[in-house]
Amino acid sequence: MTRPALTAHRRELTGKHVAKLRREGILPAVVYGHGEPSQPIQIDEKAFDTLRRSAGRHALIDLKIDGGRTHPAVIHGIQEHPVKRRPLHVDFYLVKMTEEMTMDVPLEPVGSSVAVEKHGGTLLQTLDHVRLRALPGDMPQTLEFDISVLDSFDAAIHVRDLPLPPKVTLLSDPDEPVAHVQPSRAEVEREAVTPVAGAAEGTGEAGEQPAEG
Repeated sequence: MTRPALTAHRRELTGKHVAKLRREGILPAVVYGHGEPSQPIQIDEKAFDTLRRSAGRHALIDLKIDGGRTHPAVIHGIQEHPVKRRPLHVDFYLVKMTEEMTMDVPLEPVGSSVAVEKHGGTLLQTLDHVRLRALPGDMPQTLEFDISVLDSFDAAIHVRDLPLPPKVTLLSDPDEPVAHVQPSRAEVEREAVTPVAGAAEGTGEAGEQPAEG
C-alpha cells in the first residue's frame, strides 16, 4: 500500500516570527525521532490539510525534506487554533517500519444505541483514546467501537471490550470505562416516583407490617 507523501522545507524563522509564515499559508512544524535532533521545517498549509482529511490525524506518511531522501514518519501532534480549529503547528515523528511504536489512538463510536434512540438517553463517552503498541504499518488511525450493545442504562463499554486489530497490543487499563448511556432527567424523575413492589401495601412505615384486627 502506497503511503501518502508530503514535501517539507527547512525552516529558518522561529518563535514569534512564524506568524509571518502562517499569513503566507505556510505551516511551521518540527520533525524528530530515533536519536535525530529536532529539526524545524515548514510545509504548505493546504497540502497538509488535504493530507489530514484524507489520511487522518495520525497518518503514516513519506516525508521528504528539501528534495532529500524520503523518511517514513507519523503525524505525532497537531496544535490547533482553539476557535477556528486551523492547524498552527505540527510535530512529525520519524519511525522505522521494523520497530514497534507506541501511540494514543482516538476512539470513535459507531452504530446506534437502543437506550439513546428509544429511551431518550444521552451517550457519554468518558474516554477519547487508548494507548496501543504496534509496528507503524499495523497501527490503526482510529479505533471504532459499536454502541449497539448499550441497550439499557445499566450497560457500559470498557477498554477490554474494544475490538483490537491483529498485531496490536493494548497498553491502556482494560477495566477503564469507555462509554455508557445516561438517562434523561424525565426518566430519572419517573423512576424516583415509581413505587417499589409491595411498598403500597398497608399503611405503616416502609418495612412495617399492617396492624391486625
